[in-house]
Amino acid sequence: MTEHAFVYLASQSPRRAQLLDQLGVAHRPLLAGPQEQAEALEAVVPGEAADHYVQRVTALKLRAALKRLKVRDLKPAPVMCADTTVVLGRRILGKPVDDQEALSMLQALSGRSHRVLTAVAVGYGRRCFAALSRSRVYFDAVDPAVLTAYVDSGEPRGKAGAYAIQSCAAQWVSHIEGSYSGIMGLPLHETAGLLRAMGVRW
Repeated sequence: MTEHAFVYLASQSPRRAQLLDQLGVAHRPLLAGPQEQAEALEAVVPGEAADHYVQRVTALKLRAALKRLKVRDLKPAPVMCADTTVVLGRRILGKPVDDQEALSMLQALSGRSHRVLTAVAVGYGRRCFAALSRSRVYFDAVDPAVLTAYVDSGEPRGKAGAYAIQSCAAQWVSHIEGSYSGIMGLPLHETAGLLRAMGVRW
């Protein structure tokens, strides 16, 4: 099996880059160009189950990133993609389109538990390995004024479910079941297994 000294991370998330740093994995960015419709890949199909959705989106991201790697004629190396979504009941809560939707999402999450799903995929040549992390997060009831202030801070923008567990929103979390790093956006246990299977050394 070919060994690899680094991976390409096809994600704009600084949290995922930080988590790979925490693992000690060397990585290089492989971001979508302005001509790519990256956000369109995250569109939800009506009636789609959340587990299927997050894995499908991750697979699409990986396919686009592998094509990007080839077009740019970069040094061959495994490519990693991930996608995280928050699920309340059967409702998929992606990234809010504006502050009003962010506040609506947070109000819905207040005082309830929800699931956080993160799919990860690593591809190289014809090989691909994928995994899905499932976690549950329990929120205390949060004062509406506190939620409004959080939205006004700008933190919910670009975050699935309109919050980041590593932000001040952590004070609302009474407990979690599953993977903290998965809730952040990259489950390190599953990720390490995929990278080892692909021959990445660190």
